[in-house]
Amino acid sequence: MTESTETVDVTSYSFEKAVAELESIVARLERGDVALDESIVIYERGEALKKHCEKLLTAAENRIEKIRLDRAGKPQGVEPLDGE
Repeated sequence: MTESTETVDVTSYSFEKAVAELESIVARLERGDVALDESIVIYERGEALKKHCEKLLTAAENRIEKIRLDRAGKPQGVEPLDGE
């Protein structure tokens, strides 16, 4: 990870790109071959990526709808997944 990558704003990342980078950070930290100062920097980046992923997941969950069926079992419409 280069210095410029560590300072790039993650809010424009797709979920998949953010997760891939987060997995890379976790792997580097788990190996333990990163200097302490760099560990702190990439850990903070990982936190930003995690928050971004959570935001994207929440937005996706809010868009998911459940198909509402009539008494005959035929689709009648949709409603929010959580019943709101």
